[in-house]
Amino acid sequence: MRIGIFGGTFDPIHVGHLVAAVNVRHALRLDRLLLVVANQPWQKEGSRSITPAEDRFAMVEAAVGDVPGLEASRIEIDRGGVSFTADTVEGIASENVAASLFTVVGADVADALGSWERVEVIARLSTLVVVNRPGSTRTARLEGWRVVEVEIPALEVSSTDLRNRARDGRPLDYLVPDGAVRVIRARDLYAGA
Repeated sequence: MRIGIFGGTFDPIHVGHLVAAVNVRHALRLDRLLLVVANQPWQKEGSRSITPAEDRFAMVEAAVGDVPGLEASRIEIDRGGVSFTADTVEGIASENVAASLFTVVGADVADALGSWERVEVIARLSTLVVVNRPGSTRTARLEGWRVVEVEIPALEVSSTDLRNRARDGRPLDYLVPDGAVRVIRARDLYAGA
């Protein structure tokens, strides 16, 4: 079993996330790729208001729908508290002892791994998958990691812009998957953002 772990705030999930997910799954022949919704994203705490985790999970679940091999995961929500990737990788590894794990991050995040909690756990238990756009390069040297790079199409989509668009009533079509748009509208998310 080959399992990808793609964590994020997903506030909201958008086509850039899904393009990365399906391309990584294809390139690495993953059996499952989990889109892990952060409960309390430590990197964003205090910087802005975060949509409740259950609403973000509903958007991710609706966005992946029945896309083969992609799964919305609530492992961090169910664990509660602050979300750390090391805890998530440990949990998935303990439940899937014979599986090969792949932790998926963007090139920008790969450059900041030194600030993460217990990165040595992630490096020991998984292969780091660095997703980058054509022509982009990462600057950090990732010594001690097993690293695979996957190039994806360059899409400029910003969650900040999408929250603003939703607040202002502008279209989200083709930027956010239809299922997630329906959740945003049904729950009136981002109206007060």
